Amino acid sequence: MSIFQALILGIIQGLTEYIPVSSTAHLILVPWLLGWNFDPTTTVVFNILVQWGTLVGVVLYFWRDIWAIVRAVMTGLLQRRPFASFEARLGWLIVVATIPAVIAGVFIKDYLEQLYTLYLVISIVLMLGGGLMLAAERFGQRTRDLKQLTWLDAIIIGVWQILAMLPGVSRSSATVSGGMLRHFNREDAARFSFLMSIPALLGAGVVALKELFEAPGLLASLAGPLVVGFLAAALSGYLSIRWLLGYLKSRSLRVFIVYRFIFGGLCLAVGLFRLATQ
Repeated sequence: MSIFQALILGIIQGLTEYIPVSSTAHLILVPWLLGWNFDPTTTVVFNILVQWGTLVGVVLYFWRDIWAIVRAVMTGLLQRRPFASFEARLGWLIVVATIPAVIAGVFIKDYLEQLYTLYLVISIVLMLGGGLMLAAERFGQRTRDLKQLTWLDAIIIGVWQILAMLPGVSRSSATVSGGMLRHFNREDAARFSFLMSIPALLGAGVVALKELFEAPGLLASLAGPLVVGFLAAALSGYLSIRWLLGYLKSRSLRVFIVYRFIFGGLCLAVGLFRLATQ
């Protein structure tokens, strides 16, 4: 992997991790479309670790919220009133929302990784994710805000996050759509989705670090691309969060739905053409 390729993929990761168009699908399909061939282990490790760049982006954007949540949780535990404040309750709800995907990952992670080379399937799932977002726009009433979040809401949105394990669905589209189907407004559904992403990205990065250090010579060969991809993802991730939360204050998800169908349809057409001409 060259520095230029790492830069492009880092920017793509940062932009698509939070904009609901599936970062995983783009990190798989863009190199496939461009004819970039990487070693499978290199691809997996790079893709997961560069997500830590977007983790930095979300932490930088939400650092005040994160500090308020951590402080409230600690204060609540010390005072033996763990749910006394909104921030403390929100912290525990993020933990609860993370649990379903953690449990599912233990059982189905290895199976889902087999889908990462099925480009036509990913293209179709990309479009199906657009259908999910369309349903959220159609049936979500958008009458609730984050202060009305309940334990049941957190569990249900957490279950929606399991769908994000399918390449092409996207964590943000699954959890934002899940929040909207629970009738939260778009901005607060996105805010909770982004805060939920922190433990998920952190855990995935830890697993990738283990693989990185276990593969002989991989760290040395990936050091430069990882640094470039990480920094590009951090900056583009921060900017995409800032832009998206402002965008969703007054606009719908329709532009992303249309994009999903166009990009997914293009990849599907390219894949079918390549099969026909082999």
